[in-house]
Amino acid sequence: MKFFADTADTDAIRELAATGLLDGVTTNPSLIKKAGRDIMDVTREICSIVDGPVSAEVVATDHDEMMREAEVLRKLGDNIAIKVPLTIDGLKTCKKLTGDGTMVNVTLCFSANQALLAAKAGASFISPFVGRHDDVGYPGIELIADIRLIYDNYDFDTEILVASVRNPIHIHDSAKLGADVMTAPPEVIWRMFDHPLTDKGLAAFLKDWEATGQTIG
Repeated sequence: MKFFADTADTDAIRELAATGLLDGVTTNPSLIKKAGRDIMDVTREICSIVDGPVSAEVVATDHDEMMREAEVLRKLGDNIAIKVPLTIDGLKTCKKLTGDGTMVNVTLCFSANQALLAAKAGASFISPFVGRHDDVGYPGIELIADIRLIYDNYDFDTEILVASVRNPIHIHDSAKLGADVMTAPPEVIWRMFDHPLTDKGLAAFLKDWEATGQTIG
């Protein structure tokens, strides 16, 4: 499973990238607002930090304007993935862009039928929102299972990018189902490292080592 950071905070991205475990970054208008920076500047910087895909989202709602914005955004880096909403115009834009060799991330997916349409449009990534489904009482992880089954039935190349990840359990369950990618806030990714037994075991090892009076090297 590929790990993407869902943020526009370049300091947080650098910190995660330093682990060697970060495969890409996703952004959206809300994250750009939270970062408080110009979209062009921050996206260009992110592209320089990570080698993998960096999703930059259009804000237009009609096809022609989406294409115009996409042309601007994809000049920011060779690793840009244009992010479009799962609408008719969004999928028209997806089809056109992927036909030109541009990576496209289709976002705001809330049903398996929508995911099927995105795959038919040639999407590089489909972003089903797990957490937002959970918020309204539907187990979002079931959507991942349905999309995985449908994509495998027809050998679609579209990668399932699990979005709206709220906790490590979402990542765990998505990985069990064979999702290709997950994107999560940095703080959620860091929480994957935590386990009290690891901390307890390390403390015991260090205490015993200290008692030996030895050093290495």
